[in-house]
Amino acid sequence: MPTVLRQDGLRIVIYPNDHRPAHIHAMAASGEAVFVLHCPDGPPSLRENYGFNQPDLGRVLAILKAHLSALCGKWEEIHGHY
Repeated sequence: MPTVLRQDGLRIVIYPNDHRPAHIHAMAASGEAVFVLHCPDGPPSLRENYGFNQPDLGRVLAILKAHLSALCGKWEEIHGHY
């Protein structure tokens, strides 16, 4: 599973055999969440949450928004068009 971004204890992963729509798995010690990216323009939205509290989800969302273009590019690199 390729880690495409690491920031502030957070690991952002795109699985190579995953399905559309373009999405990422955000992992940290506190849990895992899945966000749909809505490439290319966003905004990302939460699809699943396993353990993150609301402030942590907000932090993850802010990181995703800041790196949306690069994350969409990584999705396209791994899977083709979003």
